[in-house]
Amino acid sequence: MAVYTHVDDRTLKSFLGRYGVGKPVLFKGIAEGVENSNYLLETDQQRLILTLYEKRANPEDLPYFLNMMEHLADAGLPSPRPIRDNEGTALQHLMDRPSCLIEFVPGVSVDVPDEEHCASLGTMLANMHRAFESFTEVRANDLSLSGWQKLAATTSEQAEEVQPGLQREITTEIEFLTDHWPTDLPVGTVHADLFPDNVLFTDHDITGLIDFYFGCTDMFAYDLAVCINAWCFDEKHRFVPEKAKRLVEMYDAARPMSGAEVKALPILCRGAAMRFLLTRLYDWLNPVEGAVVRPKDPLDYLARLKFHQKIKDAAAYVV
Repeated sequence: MAVYTHVDDRTLKSFLGRYGVGKPVLFKGIAEGVENSNYLLETDQQRLILTLYEKRANPEDLPYFLNMMEHLADAGLPSPRPIRDNEGTALQHLMDRPSCLIEFVPGVSVDVPDEEHCASLGTMLANMHRAFESFTEVRANDLSLSGWQKLAATTSEQAEEVQPGLQREITTEIEFLTDHWPTDLPVGTVHADLFPDNVLFTDHDITGLIDFYFGCTDMFAYDLAVCINAWCFDEKHRFVPEKAKRLVEMYDAARPMSGAEVKALPILCRGAAMRFLLTRLYDWLNPVEGAVVRPKDPLDYLARLKFHQKIKDAAAYVV
């Protein structure tokens, strides 16, 4: 989450007139994440999140994301429910931005998850995938192979400024992924961005799943690979096999994986590392003027990619 667009008191009061959520008593920006402008809103009745969707978000996709969240909430999972106004509408416009009020969910994200956090994530990720089996909407993943190729082309001229040889490493890896990317694994709705800052905990219990704005239709095992990258490396980008083992085994206990899914984990992890290397590289090279948040270092994911490139057997992630 972050703050790119500022909302003044008068504009907020007018906006809240569409709802029956009470009078505001606290309103402050949340300076985390990189995609949208987010505010914590506390009224005399409840706590909410106000999100303004910035330029990267395609307005045509927003109903899909909000419907994902509502579907999970209806299924009993800890997803924040979009708030509908007095006319039953969830998606709004504020400050010339698409916007939405969303339920506040309790809990805190963990900066350094331990093995039991990873175990809880594995179970929750599997339960989320199973809940989405009855979600019928479809959205292509625009940050899969074709998206990586576009990002690589966009950043190629400046990649060498970040690290010498980076452009060549990206080009070589995308060629490999293009030739080896699996196409026959189980597919459904996935979160595709379930980093530690998008999961809220009370102790080791997950109390909130947030930030669904990369949700799409893709391989379930790819979603797991995203989590391996995001949760199973330490602060020095060293792989922690004990975390991966707990994550994968608890996922498999709640949603048994096919042999093909397990076998594909090394290349899926390479693809997930490439996805975040490229999006972080783009943001690093194109910072948003006036943004509270600082872009994240893309080289963190180059280190993860290099680890996955050495893995030839999925046993590295599950034993």
